[in-house]
Amino acid sequence: MNNYKKLVSNSLVFAIGNLGTKLIIFFLVPLYTYYLTTSEFGLVDLLTTTINLLLPIFTMSISQSVLRFVMDKNYDKHAVLINSLVVIFIGFILLLMCYPIFSALLPLDGFIIYFYLLLMMQSIYNVLAEYIRAKGRIRLFAISGIINACILLICNLIFLVIFKMGIVGYLVSIIIAHIFSSIFVSIGGGIYRDIYVKKVNIKLMKEMLIYSIPLMPNALMWWIMGLSDRFIITYFLGLSANGIYAVANKIPSILNIVHSIFFQAWQMSAIEEAGSKDKSRFFTNVFSVFSVTMLISTSVLIVHLKIIIEIIIAGSYFQAWKYVPFLLLGAVFSSFSGFLGTNYIAAKRTTGVIKTSATGAILNIVFNIILIPSIGIYGAAFGTMLSFAVIWILRIKDTKKFVNIKLNVKNLLLTLIIIFIQIGVLYINLDFEYLLQLSLLSIIIIINLKEIKLIIFKLTEFVTNKLKKSR
Repeated sequence: MNNYKKLVSNSLVFAIGNLGTKLIIFFLVPLYTYYLTTSEFGLVDLLTTTINLLLPIFTMSISQSVLRFVMDKNYDKHAVLINSLVVIFIGFILLLMCYPIFSALLPLDGFIIYFYLLLMMQSIYNVLAEYIRAKGRIRLFAISGIINACILLICNLIFLVIFKMGIVGYLVSIIIAHIFSSIFVSIGGGIYRDIYVKKVNIKLMKEMLIYSIPLMPNALMWWIMGLSDRFIITYFLGLSANGIYAVANKIPSILNIVHSIFFQAWQMSAIEEAGSKDKSRFFTNVFSVFSVTMLISTSVLIVHLKIIIEIIIAGSYFQAWKYVPFLLLGAVFSSFSGFLGTNYIAAKRTTGVIKTSATGAILNIVFNIILIPSIGIYGAAFGTMLSFAVIWILRIKDTKKFVNIKLNVKNLLLTLIIIFIQIGVLYINLDFEYLLQLSLLSIIIIINLKEIKLIIFKLTEFVTNKLKKSR
C-alpha cells in the first residue's frame, strides 16, 4: 500500500471512531447546559482545564514517546510500555505531594479525590491507547474511543439526569469512561500480556524522556494558547462568563473532529515517511488537501452557526455564538501548526517545537491581559486566533530544514479573506444573510475546486478498490 492509500485508509478508520466519539461528546453539550448552571459549567471547565495542564507535566509527555518508540523497530515494544507506566506512577506520586499547593490555588473543595482519579486514569488510558495505535491496531484504537464516549454518555444520563449529582456527576462520568476504556484496550489489545516488570530499563527510560521532556513545555505552551484564557476570563469577568466561553469553544470541537480524524493517521504517515526522498512533495500534497478541508468546514459552520446554537444550546448560553467565529479560525491555525509540528516529531528533533510555541503563548497571555478587560470575551477569542496564526507562520519557516512544504499562498489568502467577510455578515444581521453566506461558501469552493476534485477522486478510487477486493 503506497503512502497516500495508507493515509486515506487510516484516516477512514479514525473517521469512523472519531465521528462516533466526537458527535456523542458534542451532543452532550445540551445536557450540560441544561443540568449545570453557567457558574457550575465554568467551574468544571476550570478543573478539566487544570488537568489538561498538569497531565504533560507530571507524566513528562511520556505518551508521545510511546507512539514514536514503539513504531521504531529498533526498540523493544514491551520495554517501552512498562517504562512508560513507571514514569506515570512516579509522576502521580509527585502529584500527590503537591496537594497543599492545589488546595491553596484551586477551588477543589469536595472534588479533590475526583481530581486525582481523573488525572491518573486519563494518564494510563493515554499510554495504553498510544501503545495499541503504534502497534498498528488502528481499529481497536478507534473502537476504544467510541466506547469511551458511549460510557460517558450513559454515566452522564445516570448521574446528571437521574441522580442530579451536578459537578460530581460530571467528573465521575469521565473517570468511569476512562476506566472502562483502559480495561477494553488492555483485554482487546492483549496489553496485559505485554507488561514485563523485569524490562524496566533506566537507560531506555532516559532515552524516552530525552525525547518527551521537550514536549512538556510545548504542551504547556499549547495549554496557555488554548486554555489559559479561561483563568483570565474567570479573574476579570467571573465563572458565568467562563461558562459562556466554554460553550463557545464546544462549537469548534466540530471542526476538531476533522482535524483529529486526519491528525492521528497523519502522525503515523509522517513518522514512516521521515526518511523518504520524496517527502517534500508528499507533505505538500497532503497539506494542500488538509488545509482546504479545514477551511471549507469552517465556512460551512459559519453559514449554519446561529442555527446550530439555537437548536442544541440552552437559551441562557445563546450569546456564545458571538465568540465562535474567531475560535473557529483559531482551531484552523492550530491544526495547521500541528501539521507542521509533526515534522519535529518525525525527525526526533522535539526541542525545535518549544521556541515557536513559547512565542505564541507569550503573545496569547499579552493579548488576553490587554483585550479581555477592554472588550470582554471577544478579547479571548480574538487573542487565541492571532496567537495560533503566529505559531503557524513561524513554523512554516522553521520546519523548512526538515521538509519544504510549498503553500498555495494565493488561494489560502483569498479563502481566508472570504471567511472574514462571512464573519462580518454574521454580525450585520441582514434579512438575506443565509443566501449571502451560501454564495460566499460557493466562491470558496470555486477557488479551491482543484483540491476538492483531488479529494473526491482519491476517496472514490480508494473505496472502489476496496469494493473490488471484497468481491
